[in-house]
Amino acid sequence: FLTCDSILELYLNVSANLVVYPKMIEKHLMDELPFMASENILMQAVKKGGGRQVLHEAIRRHSQAAGKRVKEEGLDNDLLSRILNDPVFDLDQAELEQIMDVNKFVGRAPEQTEEFINEVIKPILETYEDVLGMVGDIKI
Repeated sequence: FLTCDSILELYLNVSANLVVYPKMIEKHLMDELPFMASENILMQAVKKGGGRQVLHEAIRRHSQAAGKRVKEEGLDNDLLSRILNDPVFDLDQAELEQIMDVNKFVGRAPEQTEEFINEVIKPILETYEDVLGMVGDIKI
């Protein structure tokens, strides 16, 4: 019980002072999103008449070069500009922006989170509300 209490105290201390920087989260997400979207980019280029094997090789080459640039040189991810400047893809800025819509990569996570909070967490908190009372400045 003492170990559990210490862990919970530590958790409360860390979470009470937690600072979230949405712009940094967005920056890191946008650094990785082009790699995650590479299959979608490939499929869009194939739909426009490109050869799957040729496009696959081109995106592999560009991904490796962009990854090297990010990991070894500490520079920004330039995968999208490489794709835009490669005529084999035949994609324009608007098409890439549509493919890169971050909401297309979260699946059902927002709904699942909402369901979990409503169906699991809230009932537990309501059941033990009299025991939990206040945690820090947060009324449970």
